[in-house]
Amino acid sequence: MSKTVVIVGALDTKGKEFAFVKDLIEKQGLKTLVVDFGVMGKPEFAPDITRDEVASHAGGNLAALSTGEHKDEAMRVMAAGLKAVVSELYAAGKLDGIIGMGGSGGTSIATGAMRVLPVGVPKVMVSTVGGGDVSAYAGAKDITFIPSIVDVAGINSISRAIYTNGAGAITGMVKMDSPKSTAEKPLVAASMFGNTTTCVDRARGIVEAAGYEVLVFHATGTGGKTMESLINDGYIVASMDITTTELADEVCGGVFNAGPERCLAASRKGIPAILVPGCVDMANFGGVETMPEKYKGRNIYQWNPNVTLLRTNVEENTKMGEMLAAAANASSAPVTVILPLKGVSMLDSQGGQFWDPEADKACYDAIKKNLKAGIPVIEADYNINDPEFADLCANTLLKMLLK
Repeated sequence: MSKTVVIVGALDTKGKEFAFVKDLIEKQGLKTLVVDFGVMGKPEFAPDITRDEVASHAGGNLAALSTGEHKDEAMRVMAAGLKAVVSELYAAGKLDGIIGMGGSGGTSIATGAMRVLPVGVPKVMVSTVGGGDVSAYAGAKDITFIPSIVDVAGINSISRAIYTNGAGAITGMVKMDSPKSTAEKPLVAASMFGNTTTCVDRARGIVEAAGYEVLVFHATGTGGKTMESLINDGYIVASMDITTTELADEVCGGVFNAGPERCLAASRKGIPAILVPGCVDMANFGGVETMPEKYKGRNIYQWNPNVTLLRTNVEENTKMGEMLAAAANASSAPVTVILPLKGVSMLDSQGGQFWDPEADKACYDAIKKNLKAGIPVIEADYNINDPEFADLCANTLLKMLLK
């Protein structure tokens, strides 16, 4: 059976461009299904799902939206409607991949719909903002962005090549069948940083030897969001959250911020979890010249030319301890907090530049003070990267999974 690529866009302003892409995809033997979310002029060609249908999925009135007087409302309604349409198409088995093209507005609407699809479903966005920071558009999903180079406005010597590449990208993704694993294993999530790699690698080996597959996420803001998105979507059976450093960026305004609800997904989903204040000694910034003025004079470490680390202090560690306790308290499943008493990172070890037992203790004391009675806290006399600590984390989680 031929697979279907869903094409989403505004056919009033970019109809010729979408017709070009539609033709290229169909010539490769795939079916297409076009969804129009334009609201102003007449569509260049008849879509499979009209703008009226998109608007009605969000309870909107297209006639009112098409006046142009309330563009913000039109954007909101069409974005909500497209999400609903795309969800229905996927649930009905009528979507094997999706492609959109547009400027910032079209990108916002199209990628909003792409984000409702599971990870692994092919998603391509040809966009005028594709060469910049697309994190707000991508969220925690696997959207492939192709910079349009020129505006998505007409077919010319540059745009023709870009549109062809976009059509080729989604066609190749949809046609490619993923090899099936001979033995599907339950998935465990783990968070890691350069400063906890030794610990997480060893713990991962132990958990995988017990019959699980461990997905490791780099705690760079996007990594933490992606991990928690997969937990929320039900892919993950347990969480080995060893590197909760993104809380430091939330508290200090760093660049690897995953938001104030980081660490809560496992608790809300009700899966077993271990929580470790890993790398909470460091908040992350760009080059040293980007450090906020208020941190000048603090203990900093230039990890590489593009990453500068700020050593968190007692006050900041107290806040992070409170956040970790709140995350553990919210869990309806077994959760254990494990504290490495000889340092939370490679730099936070005896003799290391971030060694600060007073700041670490502030975090630990805040956790213990705010934690609900009955939630286990293991105080381990190791640095986080000692093999004994990694063994403790892995074996603790495995015992929780057996309960």
